[in-house]
Amino acid sequence: MLGIDAIVERKAALTRWRRDIHANPELGFQERRTAEFVARKLREFGMDVYAGVGGTGVVGVLQNGNETRAVGLRADMDALPIREENTFAHRSTHDGVMHACGHDGHTTMLLGAAEYLARTRNFRGRVHFIFQPAEEGLGGAKAMVEDGLFAKFPCDVLFAMHNAPGMPVGRFGVKAGVITAAGAFFDIRVNGRGGHGAHPDLTVDPVVAGAQLVTALQTVVARNVRPTQTAVLSVTQFHGGDAYNVIPGSVRLAGTARAFSKETMARLEERVTDLAHAVVGALGADAEVDFRTNFLPVVNDEQATQMAAQACVDLVGEDAVRRDFTPSTGSEDFSFMSEEVPGCYLLIGNGDGETSRPVHHPGYDFNDDALTLGASFMARVVERQLGG
Repeated sequence: MLGIDAIVERKAALTRWRRDIHANPELGFQERRTAEFVARKLREFGMDVYAGVGGTGVVGVLQNGNETRAVGLRADMDALPIREENTFAHRSTHDGVMHACGHDGHTTMLLGAAEYLARTRNFRGRVHFIFQPAEEGLGGAKAMVEDGLFAKFPCDVLFAMHNAPGMPVGRFGVKAGVITAAGAFFDIRVNGRGGHGAHPDLTVDPVVAGAQLVTALQTVVARNVRPTQTAVLSVTQFHGGDAYNVIPGSVRLAGTARAFSKETMARLEERVTDLAHAVVGALGADAEVDFRTNFLPVVNDEQATQMAAQACVDLVGEDAVRRDFTPSTGSEDFSFMSEEVPGCYLLIGNGDGETSRPVHHPGYDFNDDALTLGASFMARVVERQLGG
């Protein structure tokens, strides 16, 4: 089994912790049980523990020696509003909520690293173990930063990781530059004038105006984004009306946008807003637009990435470290932390067998065989960065 021997020996304990968290999932900013579990473990390891950072976030601080250099290690804790389809013993006990993205595994891996580093102390300086709430679109990282995370717990460099279904256990993906896209959600309310479905001439039909807008929005990426740039704009919701013979007074559209730069995201917001007003206005309706950027691009720092890659090579060898993967159009709010402190966000294999499921799938489960390797990476990168 891959990893630091002393951490590999804790595989059974880490598995119990992870499955307990999986069975008791909590949505963003509601992670009270998970936060209490994390805080209790950190105190058992002998750390100073700070709860309630950015809502339900937890930070553990481990100091060795008098040096002021500091490394931050971050894991996310929240689950998703998905009804789990798995039937194993540790399936979710909260109907409609499940750990479908592996944050139960991320939290456990960081706890495993914390336990090891607290025991061995093979470093000089300070480690901040950052357990973040509400990563899934609710702004948990931003909340922690705005609550003074780096003023209270200053870091020279940050590291975080995410499991990667489809990548074999025992492999890492790490590269410098853009890793994940900026992400935005938008809501558009189209206001018309309702009436009888048999007398459309007496109405301003928001359904027709909204449908025209959906079509028009498909031109944004094709005609307003530079061909060398990558962007996604998807209308994912269309709500309106309750009866067969009534034209509603308004409809609501909603969707998401993704881009690999803040400049491209600003262009998407501009065009969505302009088109909404122009298209529905031409049909006699009016539009209310709420376009909000929830995630910035994650851009890995060159030096931090080199350090992370070398820690990976220490554990699994050069051939098992992938450095050429394409950035994901998915988003990650670790970006709000890495905007403040140089960092590296990397991938760890979650398995590629027949039972592997993508994240956010109701049949997903974190692969326990990756726990000791992820914990070993977090420990090894600290030992390398802080030179024990």
